[in-house]
Amino acid sequence: MVNMRPLRFLRSAMPASTPLAPLSDFPALHVPETAFGRWFLRTPTWTRHVLERALADVDRLIPERRASYPVVVDVGCGWGRSLKKLNDRFAPERLIGIDIDPAMLQAAADEIARDGLHHAELIQCSSSALKLADESVDLLFCHQTFHHLVEQEEAIRDFHRVLKPGGVMLFAESTRRYIHSWIIKLLFRHPMDVQKTASEYLALIRRAGFEVATDSVSYPYLWWSREDLGLGERLLGIKPAALREETLINLAAVKPLR
Repeated sequence: MVNMRPLRFLRSAMPASTPLAPLSDFPALHVPETAFGRWFLRTPTWTRHVLERALADVDRLIPERRASYPVVVDVGCGWGRSLKKLNDRFAPERLIGIDIDPAMLQAAADEIARDGLHHAELIQCSSSALKLADESVDLLFCHQTFHHLVEQEEAIRDFHRVLKPGGVMLFAESTRRYIHSWIIKLLFRHPMDVQKTASEYLALIRRAGFEVATDSVSYPYLWWSREDLGLGERLLGIKPAALREETLINLAAVKPLR
């Protein structure tokens, strides 16, 4: 059993004495990212064209959208770029970022300090064994994280466990078609044998007990999710095929009320 050591803080900066487990403590759960991948996740291109586009898309898919959600969690918060954006959109009383990577959590702590998110906290743990109480979360955001996870079945069940009845999961993910493309295999690293199609991700989420309405699912086909990075359309006017294997799936899922 892997020893999960949680990091929690409610301060503007992370104390130097805060213990963080190294990635070597999670050998079966983590595929180390390339240096390019770690750099790219901190660029304005990632923030504007990947994160912000996905967040706007999944937000509009929420059924019976509320003005605020008291407890908001970002599973796989990475460098922390999402935390202020989630705070501004969903007005939580408690904002939690979760990641397995200690370097990313240190950077997320700096983001929290700069943005003055004094009600925020970070937890170091695996996405498949969240250090959160049962039925304690109102909204869970998982953006471009799931394709990094080895234990996907366990993770989606744990997402369902921690959400309150009526709670919302916002899921924005790249599919097998994208992760298996030559450019992504060249630039990034992922657990290749667990990648799923859009329909397989949707089925996985529904099997875990979530309700997903037809109009709460989106299949964007953005320039960065194409093997040619959209150059064929922009330079040569070649339109995407109407029938294609989707490279992205965004959705809002609800944990049913009892």
